[in-house]
Amino acid sequence: MARDDLQFSSLYVTRFAASFGYMTVLTLLPDYIDALGATGVTVGLFITALELARTAGIVPLGWAGDRYSKRALLVGALLVSVVAYVLFAGVTTVQGFLIARVLQGFGLAGAGLLSLALVGELAPDDGRANRIGRYNAFRMAAGIVGTLGAGVLYTLTGFRVVFGLLATLLFVAAVAVRLFVEGDRTRIGGFAFTDFALNRRILTLTSFRAQYAVAVSLVRQWVPIFVGVSAAQGGLAYGTVVVGAVLAVEKFTNMLCQPVVGQLSDRRGRALFVFLGGGAYGLVALAFPFAPAVAGLVDLSVPTAGRVTGAVVAALVLNGLLGIADAVREPASMALFADEGKGEGIASSFGVRSLVWKPGSVLAPLAGGWVMGRFGIEWVFFLGGFAALAGAATFLGVLSRTHGSRALQQW
Repeated sequence: MARDDLQFSSLYVTRFAASFGYMTVLTLLPDYIDALGATGVTVGLFITALELARTAGIVPLGWAGDRYSKRALLVGALLVSVVAYVLFAGVTTVQGFLIARVLQGFGLAGAGLLSLALVGELAPDDGRANRIGRYNAFRMAAGIVGTLGAGVLYTLTGFRVVFGLLATLLFVAAVAVRLFVEGDRTRIGGFAFTDFALNRRILTLTSFRAQYAVAVSLVRQWVPIFVGVSAAQGGLAYGTVVVGAVLAVEKFTNMLCQPVVGQLSDRRGRALFVFLGGGAYGLVALAFPFAPAVAGLVDLSVPTAGRVTGAVVAALVLNGLLGIADAVREPASMALFADEGKGEGIASSFGVRSLVWKPGSVLAPLAGGWVMGRFGIEWVFFLGGFAALAGAATFLGVLSRTHGSRALQQW
């Protein structure tokens, strides 16, 4: 295997491992909610604790990644993740869960930001979105394994075995990065965040991204809650295996589409894909609460999963469509930030990208928990869908006004 391919492969494995951990906890979140007796705002806090930790790590990690060794920092982030998943194995209280979530958040911030910066730096200009699409495909593959595998393994063995295996995988990823990824030579002095925060192209992207963060934070986090929590809380009350299957289908469609769409955006420009993907995501999110209306169309008994109705089939289809919509947007969006940051502070560019996401990802789950308790779970999806559509419309307006009427096809 060529040296560059070995480096990319190690970074892809790193992304797989980090996403595997994230999706495992997300899949088991309904089980933690029931086991720890969490309701309403506490459910939102379970999500917000992770996002607060991820937010706190963005600026220092972005600055340090441009100034020092991205490889060394990435290894450290992976080892923090190992500690987090060891703690998840023995959680018995709400406080213990929150501590593990905070450590998980720090680890995810470093693993995601620094591995993506290394991929963006290594990739050629005319193949960057395609390489990022492949990188994201490994994230989606981990989502499939994490959701289906974690659900089945938890049903058979419980929390300890699941998280023991996960901690081992993260440790192996840290070793692979240390052995096979070359230390990057890029050293950026000063504080590149300031320059990127005022960059016109990045400001245009953030007009979309800040609102889209609300949509994804609500929809992606509440899909497993909607499928898994009790009917008394407005959910479908299905077990972990069904929750895992619903989550896995979104990752599967996303995984298949990302490299292809990334290659298209390398050839045809990127802004159009951001706009179309964001708008499609909003429309599908608005349809999610209507899944129970088709419950009677299908009624099957499936081994391990139990009774499966049309509502589950609808949830599977809709979450698959969400995966396609997000695959249209994501590699193009990431490549635009990489284009701006290459040679000028790529970790900081991606840091700005992550930072813009955080207000929505931190506050939206708390709002979602309140909306769920006050108005019902369906209104969480309505709020998320409208946020995505508003973000796409704002992006189109700012792009046309600031960069010209043809910018949607030219970017």
